[in-house]
Amino acid sequence: MALRRGFASSLWLRLVWLCFLTGHIIVEAGSPNYREALSKSILFFQGQRSGKLPRSQQITWRSNSGLSDGLLANVDLTGGYYDAGDNVKFNFPMAFSTTMLSWATLEYGGKMGSELGNARAAIRWATDYLLKCATKTPGKLYVGVGDPNMDHKCWERPEDMDTARSVYSVSPSNPGSDVAGETAAALAAASMVFRKADPKYSRLLLRTAKNVMQFAMQYRGAYSDSLGSAVCPFYCSYSGYKDELLWGGAWLLRATNDALYLNFIKSLGANDATDIFSWDNKYAGARVLLSRVDYILGVNPLQMSYMVGFGANYPKRIHHRGSSLPSLTTHPQSFGCDGGFQSFFYTANPNPNVLTGAIVGGPNQSDGYSDDRTDYSHSEPATYINAAIVGPLAYLA
Repeated sequence: MALRRGFASSLWLRLVWLCFLTGHIIVEAGSPNYREALSKSILFFQGQRSGKLPRSQQITWRSNSGLSDGLLANVDLTGGYYDAGDNVKFNFPMAFSTTMLSWATLEYGGKMGSELGNARAAIRWATDYLLKCATKTPGKLYVGVGDPNMDHKCWERPEDMDTARSVYSVSPSNPGSDVAGETAAALAAASMVFRKADPKYSRLLLRTAKNVMQFAMQYRGAYSDSLGSAVCPFYCSYSGYKDELLWGGAWLLRATNDALYLNFIKSLGANDATDIFSWDNKYAGARVLLSRVDYILGVNPLQMSYMVGFGANYPKRIHHRGSSLPSLTTHPQSFGCDGGFQSFFYTANPNPNVLTGAIVGGPNQSDGYSDDRTDYSHSEPATYINAAIVGPLAYLA
């Protein structure tokens, strides 16, 4: 269920305003092993991979999936990430996660040590896919694969998907300035990550980012209006598209130093004040990235780590299809669309597969946590939650 926890799960992004850019992060008593947490927060992304998995895959209960993605549009759209516990590829939150991972790597890559290569690999898994989405068909930006309404009626492994892998796109006649602006931001930020490590790839990312940003600037409109039920109520653009134009322009300005983007940012007149930062609303993020990790890793009233696989006490029944169902290795037969509900979704048994590093939606306002996979607003992990914590963990590690 990706039905939007939206701002509920952005609890982690809205906890105390602490400055990511300058490293002003408060450390409280009971310091966890931040180096371990950093490693696992990046490893989590392997559990969300779509496409043909590499030999270096460490989360081995996952297998190849979505190998025909894009076929309905006669393009190759394999790869990328499933956003949360579902089997749909929503580019809006995926691009945001990519931007956040890139930002973390740019700011704190020097503190990541051996994890720097893993962070780059996590970014590249997304950008390889986003490049396909942006370059396969002139005049179109592909923004998602998989019918979310059909997918959310099923509880099956990504390896077994038998629902329609519908393909969604925006274009000049059906614009999506928000998803295009976020995609441009992701590609521009990633271009700086690979500037020295892979100059040729970096140039490709930046060139594509410029083209996508031009599309976002020229054809104004919210992708929710263009795509309707294909993205709503899952990842509607509730805040409009102006914040993504600001966000994308800010990243292109940083990547190019081109006054074109500075003038564009000024023309937006973006002075909106907000205390929200999420996959949808970027105003605060365009000014400063804030987060807090003392609480998430176990320094809380329940003494529970909200990162799966970290510490002795962590969520065991997360809302995640692949984690909650036996792997292909132990159960080669397909469960079908609804075969997994009775035996695995509604059971009180712990998930058979540990999605190491996944950060769930979190506790309620009273610090309570029921560890119930049916309570998706609290028990579902998502790429955009993990992406935001990598930088602070690198700093603390």
